[in-house]
Amino acid sequence: MVALARNAQALAWAAASAVPDPEVPCVTVADLGILRGVTVHGDLAIADVTPTYSGCPAVLAIELAIEVALNDAGFTAQINRIMEPAWTTDWITPEGHEKLRAYGIAPPLKAAKSKRALFSRDVIACPQCGSANTEKLSEFGSTACKAQFRCRACREPFDYFKCI
Repeated sequence: MVALARNAQALAWAAASAVPDPEVPCVTVADLGILRGVTVHGDLAIADVTPTYSGCPAVLAIELAIEVALNDAGFTAQINRIMEPAWTTDWITPEGHEKLRAYGIAPPLKAAKSKRALFSRDVIACPQCGSANTEKLSEFGSTACKAQFRCRACREPFDYFKCI
């Protein structure tokens, strides 16, 4: 019985954690750390999800995609939106950082320890060529959680996933 419960737990986690982020499809909800956990009680799988920020326009799409993934895996799904503690870029996994970089998005540089991290003066390396010779073009990129940069070395524009 314990082995069946472990298998169900592993199956539910695998299904939910494989859901890609709709705004940044190179990473999953698990890579971003917004999937906080999945618990299984019989055929009910409960997924705890923390949005990247309270006004995230993708939160409903993410929750629905997780629900569908759990249903497709044979579970009745329940999604709990967890607002505290607030999500932080500290929760992005090392694999998530590498996936962002490979996709052309500079991952957040450091742990978010204060609100000053939002106004970072740190050097953002180009995810294309690795040059530190970059400039911020706009505080907002393709989504509100990213800023738009340009590399002065290779001249390529890129998004930087802001520290939050």
